[in-house]
Amino acid sequence: MTKLRRFILIFVPYSWLVILFLVPFGIVLKISLSDIAIARPPYTPILDLSTGWAGFKEYLSQLDFENFVFLAEDRLYFLAYLSSLKIALISTVLTLIVGYPIAYGMAKAPNHWRPTLMMLVILPFWTSFLIRVYAWMGILSQEGFLNQFLLWTGLTSAPLTILNTDIAVYIGIVYTYLPFMILPIYATLEKLDDSLIEAAEDLGCSRLSAFWLVTAPLSKPGVIAGCFLVFIPALGEFVIPSLLGGSDTIMIGKVLWDEFFSNRDWPVASAVAIILLLLLVIPIILFQRNEQKNREANQ
Repeated sequence: MTKLRRFILIFVPYSWLVILFLVPFGIVLKISLSDIAIARPPYTPILDLSTGWAGFKEYLSQLDFENFVFLAEDRLYFLAYLSSLKIALISTVLTLIVGYPIAYGMAKAPNHWRPTLMMLVILPFWTSFLIRVYAWMGILSQEGFLNQFLLWTGLTSAPLTILNTDIAVYIGIVYTYLPFMILPIYATLEKLDDSLIEAAEDLGCSRLSAFWLVTAPLSKPGVIAGCFLVFIPALGEFVIPSLLGGSDTIMIGKVLWDEFFSNRDWPVASAVAIILLLLLVIPIILFQRNEQKNREANQ
């Protein structure tokens, strides 16, 4: 019975992984190795499984990576990946700077206030993501609330151009993904033993020193989890740069959309998606292995 339970526990998540990740990945990989065609679907599959082993051997002999070579030769895709990495990294850092104090304040708040603060953090999820981004378009436009407020206070004499810039993209990403940064950090900070801080202060540490020497290192797992939860979706973001960013804001999500729906070049678009996935999966695997080695070394 124990073996059966163990098999079921392993079978369910692995089935989920195979059906919703490996199978779609295999389909996208197959399309990335195909040739573009004016047809429906707009590509010519090179591999024909109906021909059996002989057809598979012929497929291996004709296999090429011309779509991936094309990506390496075209500077547009390199700049799109580089720009996406830059925007996602800066947005993650900004989200951490904003989210950590909020999570710390929630963890230090009285117990009867914590559910209310938690509700306020997740409250934006009750509204459509698209509506929230459109709302920021109205706020950041030259006739929007932000410019009207700045003109009213006299901080500026003319409306600022914020919409259709990278700054608007950063604001949109930070606002959208802020709960994903706050919640894991809050979950980590809430479990910390306050007696550790008291012991550090008794040993001569100031409150600031106790924070840097005790609280900050112990909150590292929540910070790392929050950074991953923000960085990964921000890297492939499409809606926010399309609505808030300008023509100079190039992100790989917009490039994917253009290749799929404007150029209808599914093989190249699939190759772009494969490289994007590798950029995300490989660092995560390396990080998990390093964390596992550290846990084994500390045991």
